[in-house]
Amino acid sequence: MVKKLLLISMPFVGAKRQAAHKNVVDAAKEAGVDQIIYTSLVNADDPTNPSVEKKDHIYTENYIKDSGLDYIFLRNSQYAEAMITNYFTYVKGDGVLKNNQGDGLMAYISRQDCGKAAAYALASNDYHSAILNINGAEAMTISKFIEIGNEATGNNVSYQEITDEQNYAIFDAMGGPRTTDGKFKKDSEAPFSSDGMVTFGQAIREGKMSLKTDDFEKLTGGQPLTVKYMFEHLDDFQIGARHSQDK
Repeated sequence: MVKKLLLISMPFVGAKRQAAHKNVVDAAKEAGVDQIIYTSLVNADDPTNPSVEKKDHIYTENYIKDSGLDYIFLRNSQYAEAMITNYFTYVKGDGVLKNNQGDGLMAYISRQDCGKAAAYALASNDYHSAILNINGAEAMTISKFIEIGNEATGNNVSYQEITDEQNYAIFDAMGGPRTTDGKFKKDSEAPFSSDGMVTFGQAIREGKMSLKTDDFEKLTGGQPLTVKYMFEHLDDFQIGARHSQDK
């Protein structure tokens, strides 16, 4: 009998994702699963966090708690791959990365490390009703992120802070939809929906995503990959193109 279940958050946002997560929890309980490991979001329980993503995560966390099942919530920082991919969009453009993050801090984490943390959580018997923050090696501003990228690649990207609405307009021009229910334009340069990215940027700017802990190190016994390493090994740390026909 399966005693532990890993629930990786679904790649869409809103009521559809909440319903999908609820179905998994209900099925797990009916099947006799003892513990759910769920990939959540850093600072998901802060009601002042403006990220649209966090609404689904705190809903799921609370639903798991209310189910009576044991749990480990892995609250991941932002995926570094998303911002590395975004960086190269501007390398191809005018060389000025524009977003709404300002001087906010984020401990960017690789998806590889998130997967590693999940594997260790599944194998461990030491965590019960636990919340772990899975953060990258260093909390940094987007300007520092760009600086590291420039040093590693030889590019000369700069940073310009813009408003939330200006940020939406940029993603619109790239061909990405506002929400995950929308359609990607053919040859879209934005492999993500803008609602998630813009409200994430707002949350970073407002200091809602700056958490940096050593939970990853304690869980895995290792160190998270650095942004520098990821820029130096680009083939493994970019997000591929997405279109509306993607499943």
